[in-house]
Formats: sequence, C-alpha cells, structure tokens
Amino acid sequence: MANPADTFKVFLSGVREELKQVTWPSREELLGSVLVVFVGIGILGAYIGLVDMLLSNAARVILR
Repeated sequence: MANPADTFKVFLSGVREELKQVTWPSREELLGSVLVVFVGIGILGAYIGLVDMLLSNAARVILR
C-alpha cells in the first residue's frame, strides 16, 4: 500500500497542473456575471413574493 503522504503530494501536484490550464474570467466578465445573478435573484424574489401574496389573499377569501 502506498504511503498516504506521497499519494497526497501526487494529488496536489495534479491539482496544480490542472489549475494552470484553467481560463479565469477577467474582472469585467466576473462583475457582469455577478450583476446578472443579482438581477435574476431580484426578479425571482419579486415573482415569488407576488405569487405568495396573491395566494395568501385568495386563501383568506376562500376560507372566510
């Protein structure tokens, strides 16, 4: 059985080599993506809030 410390060193070496091949986004691309995510979350949150309010009011009317 291989020494766990040696196996871990080989693993970390492989990780380092793979990370060298990664194409990282530029600052502008990252900020654009963050903006898209925040806008999407805002729209989804507003939609869920509106549907919740409508269904709550409908349930209140029905259960009177």
